[in-house]
Amino acid sequence: MISNQILQNTIDGIRAIAHMDLCVLDAEGSEVAATTPQFPKMTAAIREFVASAADAQEVQEYQYFKIYDESQLEYVLVVVGSGEHVYMLGKMVAFQIQGLLVAYKERFDRDNFIKNLLLDNLLLVDIYSRAKKLHIPSDRKRISMIIESDAGRESGLLEQVRSCMNARTLGGDDFVTEVDEDSVVMVMDVTEVTTVEGINAAAKEIAASLAEEGVPGVRIAIGTVVGELKEVSRSYKEAKMAMDVGKIFFEDRSVVSYGELGIGRLIYQLPISLCRMFIGEIFGENGPDEFDQETLTTIDKFFENNLNVSETSRQLFIHRNTLVYRLDKLQKSTGLDLRVFDDAITFKIALMVVRYMKYMEQYSY
Repeated sequence: MISNQILQNTIDGIRAIAHMDLCVLDAEGSEVAATTPQFPKMTAAIREFVASAADAQEVQEYQYFKIYDESQLEYVLVVVGSGEHVYMLGKMVAFQIQGLLVAYKERFDRDNFIKNLLLDNLLLVDIYSRAKKLHIPSDRKRISMIIESDAGRESGLLEQVRSCMNARTLGGDDFVTEVDEDSVVMVMDVTEVTTVEGINAAAKEIAASLAEEGVPGVRIAIGTVVGELKEVSRSYKEAKMAMDVGKIFFEDRSVVSYGELGIGRLIYQLPISLCRMFIGEIFGENGPDEFDQETLTTIDKFFENNLNVSETSRQLFIHRNTLVYRLDKLQKSTGLDLRVFDDAITFKIALMVVRYMKYMEQYSY
């Protein structure tokens, strides 16, 4: 179904060209769109016209035209005026609206198909039969992207993302839709993109374009590339996990892909009770919250430099022995020596588990 605003814009544009007033009514005679408020109530006349076998009719100074959607009467077009030129104009406008009905119906059907595909609501046989009917290639390489912003979906994010997609140059069949109240989902054809870097670059370009349009706090999560239409739902589930895990462990990044989650995606699936038990075994009563800022900065920088003492001390502008002293002090309080690989892994995982627990406690209510 075409929105009333689309119909209004269409007939306003035609009036600006032809300088004739038009009105579109539904099959019951109720006004849908009009170029002037001066149209009289024509319910009775419309009903008589609808009941007749004629597809077009002239009544006094009005020309009536029927507009069908697959043999079902959808609208009645009224054009003010009489004569052959008015009749020809009316036929052209009716043809234009008929074309809009077909185009928007196909768009709706494709959008509905993609939604059900993402949510895994289709049988395998239905996926391929409907894709063929809707002229959607089934063997293209695709990925699913989830796009969120701090402004929420109500800020017009869907139309802004569609505008960005219309402007992009990667090519192929791309779809932008909504499946929940928080985000917009994009199914992108990446057949012509040969690298993960290229996909991430495209996502960053979209994020930058949305930011330029004034969309605040854009976040994009990317699933893995799939080669079959039936696997798009898997890519979508991966993108959902990437969005959730990214908010916990990659909060400073606007684009996160499923392949970059690493151990974070395993921690995300742990029950909170098991996390509490693990943290208790590692830290006892003195959790990471008990560490002072100096210690936390030292730990972060040490991990950032791959356990390299010399490089860490240089970047912290401290003597090597000072760093060794801090690491020794941390070892005494936790029993873990960050200079030992196994202990460093345990400590790193423990810090990630603590961050995960805090996130879940924050959003559990």
